[in-house]
Amino acid sequence: MDYIVFDLEWNQCPMGKDFANPRLPFEIIEIGAVKLSESLEILDTYHALVRPSVYRQIHYQTRKVIHLTMKTLMQEGRPFREVGREFLEWCGEEPRFCIWGTTDLTEMQRNLDYFRMGNLLPGPILYEDVQKLFAITYETRKDRRALSYAVDFLGLTDEGGFHEALEDAVYTARILQRIPNACIEKNYSIDCYRNPQDKEEEICLRYETYEKFISRAFSNRDVMLADAGVSQVHCFVCGKTVRRRVPWFSEGGRNHLAVGFCPEHGFVKSKVRVRQDRDGKFFAIKTTKMIEEEEAAEIRERQRTKANRMKVQG
Repeated sequence: MDYIVFDLEWNQCPMGKDFANPRLPFEIIEIGAVKLSESLEILDTYHALVRPSVYRQIHYQTRKVIHLTMKTLMQEGRPFREVGREFLEWCGEEPRFCIWGTTDLTEMQRNLDYFRMGNLLPGPILYEDVQKLFAITYETRKDRRALSYAVDFLGLTDEGGFHEALEDAVYTARILQRIPNACIEKNYSIDCYRNPQDKEEEICLRYETYEKFISRAFSNRDVMLADAGVSQVHCFVCGKTVRRRVPWFSEGGRNHLAVGFCPEHGFVKSKVRVRQDRDGKFFAIKTTKMIEEEEAAEIRERQRTKANRMKVQG
């Protein structure tokens, strides 16, 4: 296995999102990547410009951050079908993708789909979010910093600037080299652009402090929420199904919370985030973790407030 640290630059509809192609809101125009060994030694680099075929003018916001012109892209870029295939072949047979944040991997898959190449990168995909790993190692798990901040924090030389795909990939790789191996191995992420479609494909990942379950796709949201795999609350420690002390309730429409109690290990919180896939079907991302009694009481009060508000409105 090799680590593939990559960065993308993309363009969008110059006339605004109302006129954008809904199948390709962001068109990749540059790919930069660094290949690292399992011991995080640099093995190779990759760089390519992509000749646009959907958006032939650069959006004014894109123009503010990238260092490319449309003339350069049209003269030096190659079609995405050629570049995309070449890049994935360069990545090798068992790549572990590494990106700063979460969006680049999604946009890569979206571009592959648009150009009818989605079969080249099946998912869901395990990957390393270096932005998250930096936060866990040097700050707090919830912090999310810009790449430039991390470069400055670690004292890395800023010679090439930012928002050039290969330079950003190199910076991200150098930051990854400063993350403990144990942190990398224990805190991988999963991209669900291609989500599970049946029960056999459902995913359950266990981390040090929480568990993540990704359900199959359902045509109906209510049926999904009633599914046992989604609705049951399990103790994170022993795995037993526990009685709910706080019933499922909705926060903001897409997020649902419940609290259970394990007689042996205490309170457990389950959170379900409702997502829709490319076909409009619904799937759930459920996280489960142990909590203190004080947090359980605070969630119970939120549930009661929500229930009372609904009674008044009814």
